[in-house]
Amino acid sequence: MNKALLFSISISIFLFNLCSIRAQSEGLTSSPYSLYGLGAINQSSIGRTNGMGYTGIGLKTSNQINNLNPANFALIPQGSFFYDVGIKGEYNQYSNKADNETKTTLNFSNLAFAFRVAENLGAGISLVPYSEMGYSLVGIKTNIEGSEETFESNVSGLGGLSELKFNLGYSIIPNFRLGANASFLFGNIEETEAFAINQSTFSSEETTNYSGIRFGLGMQFDISEQLTLGSTVQFPTSLKGNIKRSITKSLDGTEITVEDGASDTSANFNMPLELGIGLSTTLLKSFTVSADYKKNYWDATGQTESLGSYADQDIYAIGLEYVKNPSSYKYADRIRYRTGFNYDNGYLAINGKKVDGYNITAGIGIPVGQRQRSMMNLSYSYGSKGQIQNILIKENFHLLTLNLSLEDLWFQKRKIN
Repeated sequence: MNKALLFSISISIFLFNLCSIRAQSEGLTSSPYSLYGLGAINQSSIGRTNGMGYTGIGLKTSNQINNLNPANFALIPQGSFFYDVGIKGEYNQYSNKADNETKTTLNFSNLAFAFRVAENLGAGISLVPYSEMGYSLVGIKTNIEGSEETFESNVSGLGGLSELKFNLGYSIIPNFRLGANASFLFGNIEETEAFAINQSTFSSEETTNYSGIRFGLGMQFDISEQLTLGSTVQFPTSLKGNIKRSITKSLDGTEITVEDGASDTSANFNMPLELGIGLSTTLLKSFTVSADYKKNYWDATGQTESLGSYADQDIYAIGLEYVKNPSSYKYADRIRYRTGFNYDNGYLAINGKKVDGYNITAGIGIPVGQRQRSMMNLSYSYGSKGQIQNILIKENFHLLTLNLSLEDLWFQKRKIN
């Protein structure tokens, strides 16, 4: 099969899955904290890194896709084409001073490709959810202006943004790599509100569409054969918004349309400057340790929420992987075992209290076939966010992610004995 046909089939599969994932991306989360801004920011990545505390900025790998640093794409081997497709299921438990609630969600988590373009130059394309919204608030009490009476309203939100990212990585010299990426962020958020006063009802539906382009850079430097340093930067940008609004009310049983699909511009959503640094090392040929630190400058965006404001965010993460012998003929020796920890001090401050959270991760990489570079990656994460204090809610969750990380070989000449 020639190069053009293979590439056409790959792009067709990618576009089909892009439409499928986007069509099902609504309801990816049920977190009450997703009601702010663009929704809950997605931390999970691709394949191997999900079981290692979501680390990977300094993780040097040539046998799987590392989407956390574009410089690493320079290590894609000649003739290899990598695919990675994932699904995730999440079980959430929410608690406040008065009640407990549980919810379960299931959806796609990512689609990614990576391949060698030329000598020392690799490329990759990925589609992952950037943010996820899926909240529902019932029985919110509000005072009627000019009186002591109150009414109750129900508010819900659904949707989120997807990130379509293009990566390039180039080896300047054998131990020094640079990378660049361009991301297209797009998606919509649907928010509805309904309430009744006496014999009258009111309902409104707003759909806000966001889109924008973001650029980033990455670097990896091999200090030694066993030690790699990496860094990344994502530059700030503004996402343009457009609102479509429909409003209806009912008076004495007669429904009246106040607005029907009226379109208007929305305030831009400002994305922050994001800096990251990572380090990875190999110990005793079987252990890989990876550590990352990220700083996201949300405070500089100048954005606020009705119940709080955005604040600078710090994320600390560490991961560990063990494999007895990756090149062994014994299947059990090639299985990879992973664990990690991730702490996020939060980017939202509600009533002066930041909403922080943590994740404890574990994972296993199961070889697929005889090739060393095809894996089925299964990852589990237990996490907690927020606390039972004032109006805050404590959220505990269990997240299970399954990734098929596969390698195909291009342009290999057949050997005839």
